[in-house]
Amino acid sequence: MSHIIQQNIEQPNKDEWIFELANVVTDIKELYRCLNLDPEAISLPMLQARKQFSLRVPMAFINRMKKGDSQDPLLLQVLCDEKELINVAGFSEDPLEEQNNTIPGLLHKYHNRALLMTKTACAINCRYCFRRHFPYHDNQGTKKNLGAALAYIASHPELDEIILSGGDPLMAKDHEMAFLITELEKIPHIKRLRIHSRLAVVIPNRITSELCRLFAKTRLQIVLVTHINHPNEIDDNVTNAIKRLKEHQVTVLNQSVLLKKVNDDADVLACLSNKLFSIGILPYYIHLLDKVQGAAHFLVDDDNAKQIMRQLAKNVSGYLVPKLAREIGGEKSKRVIAIND
Repeated sequence: MSHIIQQNIEQPNKDEWIFELANVVTDIKELYRCLNLDPEAISLPMLQARKQFSLRVPMAFINRMKKGDSQDPLLLQVLCDEKELINVAGFSEDPLEEQNNTIPGLLHKYHNRALLMTKTACAINCRYCFRRHFPYHDNQGTKKNLGAALAYIASHPELDEIILSGGDPLMAKDHEMAFLITELEKIPHIKRLRIHSRLAVVIPNRITSELCRLFAKTRLQIVLVTHINHPNEIDDNVTNAIKRLKEHQVTVLNQSVLLKKVNDDADVLACLSNKLFSIGILPYYIHLLDKVQGAAHFLVDDDNAKQIMRQLAKNVSGYLVPKLAREIGGEKSKRVIAIND
């Protein structure tokens, strides 16, 4: 019997993730009930913040939160906060200057790689999201927009890597992903497909057997970049999902965002790096917060960030220290921050 249960864990039903996606929590009171928190603590400004940027969190992620703890680091990433309503100087609705792209859904910011917004929705709404104000309605993944994007990619031989983003690109169903991979395979100068996704973590059942087979049979090198900020996000289901990817020749990297009260601690980051590596993920980047309006309460300043990273470098092996980076709108690459300056 235990063998059968293990098989089910390792090979989720192909439609199970869709069911989970349809049953995410979108109401603050329901979230509080799930975590045994007092709904009387929900303030009117929190509800107003939810109207500006909706609450959205899957049960699989809620189940990793500590019940009764209003300061749980996973909860803080998704819970509406009255501080989101404060207009902070130096923060904007378009911190990376992405909203004037000429081809809907396509951003060619870097010389050899372009970003394709495959889907405009996410399974989870992270409160620090730098695209929380992005005009997704103008960047829908329609056939017309996708055709224009593919034509642009085909006409730019300097491109050798396409980055799927969004929203979350793994919101695309397996047959949609198969179509996109097939179209990109037709463009000879494209060698790599990089997929930035939170779904592999918040709903690990999204990593289906069919998706893994798609990745294994394509001529493109597949790189999946997970987005994990805290070691508590990694459970057995996430571990099994990453194992499936690794067994199908997918390179898996992780990027995090340095977030106040969530992971701004060298010991927490050391635990995260070790846990990531133990399941086959290499720590890649840790980003300074993109200064998007509504997320200022997550900001860790540069001096504190450098101090944390210096301590992290003392606590773990060098290959487990992600690069501290900042992205600046209009620049042709991320700016890596020297931690010993």
